[in-house]
Amino acid sequence: MTRALSDAQRRDWLRLARTENVGPVTFAQLIARYGEPSLALAALPDLARRGGRADRLDIPSPTTAEAELAAGEELGARMIAACEPAFPSALAAVDPPPPLIWVWGDAGLLQRRAVAIVGARAASAAGQRFARTLAADLGTEGCAIISGLARGIDAAAHEGSLPTGTVAVLGGGVDDVYPPEHRALHARIVAEGCVISENAPGRAAVARDFPRRNRIIAGIARAVVVVEAEFRSGSLITARMANEMGREVLAVPGSPLDPRARGANDLIRQGAALCEGAEDVLRALEGIRGLGDTACETWRSCPPEPDDGLRARLAALLCPTPVSRDDLVRAAGAPTPVVMAALTELALAGRAELLPGGMVCAA
Repeated sequence: MTRALSDAQRRDWLRLARTENVGPVTFAQLIARYGEPSLALAALPDLARRGGRADRLDIPSPTTAEAELAAGEELGARMIAACEPAFPSALAAVDPPPPLIWVWGDAGLLQRRAVAIVGARAASAAGQRFARTLAADLGTEGCAIISGLARGIDAAAHEGSLPTGTVAVLGGGVDDVYPPEHRALHARIVAEGCVISENAPGRAAVARDFPRRNRIIAGIARAVVVVEAEFRSGSLITARMANEMGREVLAVPGSPLDPRARGANDLIRQGAALCEGAEDVLRALEGIRGLGDTACETWRSCPPEPDDGLRARLAALLCPTPVSRDDLVRAAGAPTPVVMAALTELALAGRAELLPGGMVCAA
């Protein structure tokens, strides 16, 4: 169930999302436990203390949250919470979704059937031409094209889909243009398409922001097309995330003599669909059922109360290597809701990290 937020709820939602040690998984657990962000905020200091934190948890003040909202509004951007009707339905179905996104431009594009086109920054001329043509062809079929505004394939995909609808997902704030030479392209996308980000307006991207950006690209898209990619590239991370989310993954084959084709060719070897044009993507989309909004359907449950013994057992079970929450539940010998409540407290204390995909590791 989606719901509208009042101004006060929106401010508290933002404060909770920006709180130290609160990532998407912890945020979802807190909302599930308390229902309202204001109640979760009030409980945070005690939860962190129970998890073993001695110093004060950094919780943004109402004034800080209001300043971020004002900065976005001054740009002409808007914040959309994961529970709101305007939040992209496909992204809301991700487990868990980002708590919020900032949107600058035509937010209506986020409700259209979307295809991500990603690939190498140092792309070949042929690869860029293919991406531009593919984006244009899919756009005429009603698809919104998603990419990351990087050099090479990303820029070509945006250029090809500007007339029909393109969405750029950024690692920094919606006004953080990188690379700088894409400033004019960014301005056109704001005017004719849409720019989105998980981060606050005015914030410059750092390295850890790009995997989160890639997760949003994969989450909004129904299908991801990799045009050119070397091994260990961000495009392959996006493809892996998309596969884990149940999205269609397609790859454009390339010459074995070109290192830029190795990643895409390997995806095909592993089972990704081969893409030679828009027809292949449209065929893949035909088999995809609608991705509905599941983000808020289970948010609100009776608050379980873990004890010190359970917290100590879980802390001892954690190590830097991620382990599944199901394995921790079995090893701890406690009900799943109670284990998750204890893990949330450990995360707030900075002793655990709750990862997407049901994994947990020591912080």
